[in-house]
Amino acid sequence: MVLEPQPGRQHHCRGGTAIPESSHSGAKIGGDFKSKLKTTLAAGSGGPDIVAINDWVAELFPNASHFWNLYELGAADIEADYLDWKWKLGVTPDGYMMALPIDTGPTALFYRADLFEKAGLPGEPEEVSELMGTWEDYFEAGRQLQERLGSGVYLTDSISALYTQVTAQHERIYFDTEGRFIGDDPSRSPVKKAWDLAVKAHEMGLLADAARSTPEWNASMNNGRIASFVGAVWNKEILMDAAPDTEGLWRVTDAPSGAGNNGGSFLAIMKNSKHPEEAFQFISWLLNPENQLRSFKNINLYPSTVETLGSPEMLEEEPFFGGQATGAVFGEAARQVKPTFFGERHPSVNGIFTRELDNVALQGKDPERAWNDALERIRKELLR
Repeated sequence: MVLEPQPGRQHHCRGGTAIPESSHSGAKIGGDFKSKLKTTLAAGSGGPDIVAINDWVAELFPNASHFWNLYELGAADIEADYLDWKWKLGVTPDGYMMALPIDTGPTALFYRADLFEKAGLPGEPEEVSELMGTWEDYFEAGRQLQERLGSGVYLTDSISALYTQVTAQHERIYFDTEGRFIGDDPSRSPVKKAWDLAVKAHEMGLLADAARSTPEWNASMNNGRIASFVGAVWNKEILMDAAPDTEGLWRVTDAPSGAGNNGGSFLAIMKNSKHPEEAFQFISWLLNPENQLRSFKNINLYPSTVETLGSPEMLEEEPFFGGQATGAVFGEAARQVKPTFFGERHPSVNGIFTRELDNVALQGKDPERAWNDALERIRKELLR
């Protein structure tokens, strides 16, 4: 039994099977590995018994027949162990169980308690959550924060990151379960609402225009230029690495307008496997609640099993966050995430929208023109 490893550091489990290291955002289960997997699927033969798939799992639904239906191997017996929304992400619209959940990426609001308090805003997580229950409330608090602290401090980081977090709070984004594009229909999709909110934050001057995973973002977190951002649980480690001088100043609370998810991976068994039953026994053991707790403690993979979320180890106090047990916030967020359907064309469509939003924020492009250009490019893309 072989799990295709991603280049770089690996983790090893019983039997010597190599597990690719998942980065904070899951990006390492992607890139060249993703291309190789798609090439293997196109060839119709070869490949390992078990493969790791990131949150782009829906891109592979058209190739579901190349993977074992895990329901045929006994997955129904363990379904109740997992968060319902996460489980459904690995199931095709016609009920084919293609992949078993590894980890999740529930989102919350990260904020500098000291900067909030200096601006006359509350600093305690419960009070911040109550005051900033909607995105509009959050923007109003940001206006007050920047008025009182000056032009060198911004409420949050970037227009595309904000847009992404708003869309993540909904069950349908760009496509319905039949594969039809709905992103241009405000009655069925949150896209226009998310777009307008992101543009509003830009027009209010609330954005630092610092893209994530850049040196500028890291510096802005460390020097107090950015007072808050909505991000996934794996952003904790990134923030601690980027802003060591701010230890004890950050807190975490509920995201405005509710929970979302960003990231999280899966394991699947390829149809060419000669030992599918044994492969399923292995991955179901590897991803059971007890081992998910070990993975959280050892390599910080946030659990997808309900029992693990309730473990005392998930509620330990964290010095970087002023002694707050942020696991209580992220655990509750994980329980409240809506089961989102993405569709195989989600990444390309999402990229078009976020690039046009960046054009608005960074190049001064008219928002209405950018919206129309995005829809025109998407319609052409979907004809391919």
